[in-house]
Amino acid sequence: MSSSAKLRRTAALDTPTDLKPNAVRDISGALNILLADMFALYLKTKNFHWHVSGPHFRDYHLLLDEQGEQIFAATDAIAERVRKIGGTTLRSIGHIGRLQRVLDNDADYVTPLDMLAELRDDNKQLAARMRETHALCDEHGDVASASLLENWIDEAERRVWFLFETSRRSESSSRS
Repeated sequence: MSSSAKLRRTAALDTPTDLKPNAVRDISGALNILLADMFALYLKTKNFHWHVSGPHFRDYHLLLDEQGEQIFAATDAIAERVRKIGGTTLRSIGHIGRLQRVLDNDADYVTPLDMLAELRDDNKQLAARMRETHALCDEHGDVASASLLENWIDEAERRVWFLFETSRRSESSSRS
């Protein structure tokens, strides 16, 4: 192997960017934590999708599948944004586990309404954390990351809304 090939193989990942090194570090770190949260939320959503039961099975099963797909779709865009600004991103399940703030649910059985409530709260917290990351991006002048976050915030809020409305009791049953 030639010495130039060896150098290329061992060269550090150094994507050119006009962002300052502290901005790359801060934004990459915040986006990686969000990415870990997204993977944890994706797996929890799919877990509930696979294990939901009861009279509203079909509706809940399809809703959770749709939401899981949406969450997973954002993961690649988040990781690629980290790379575009010159950072490095998650490398393993263990790395996700060290960074995630979304709590796992390993219970053998969770009622459907508890599933919806837990996912509603997780998505609500995720939206709030995305807003914090948006503020960090604004602080460093990273308009592209901020713009992407605006869409992901909107998607998280939509998931909260759907989970909330799906789990509401009807007016007649709440009077009983």
